[in-house]
Amino acid sequence: MQNEMITVNCPACGKVVLWDELSPWRPFCSKRCQLIDLGEWAAEEKRIPSSGDMTDSDDWSEEER
Repeated sequence: MQNEMITVNCPACGKVVLWDELSPWRPFCSKRCQLIDLGEWAAEEKRIPSSGDMTDSDDWSEEER
């Protein structure tokens, strides 16, 4: 069995990244790109689309059921 080198593109800048244990920020090329992406999620610039009509607070309670 031969070792295949798997590469992916950094989601932030598009740079080619080796998908390997030696790439600690994979799939990002650097800590900087990783933090840029995290900041976009935190600022709600990125989100996972929802098919439902529920809001964030619907069907949620701090009380145990």
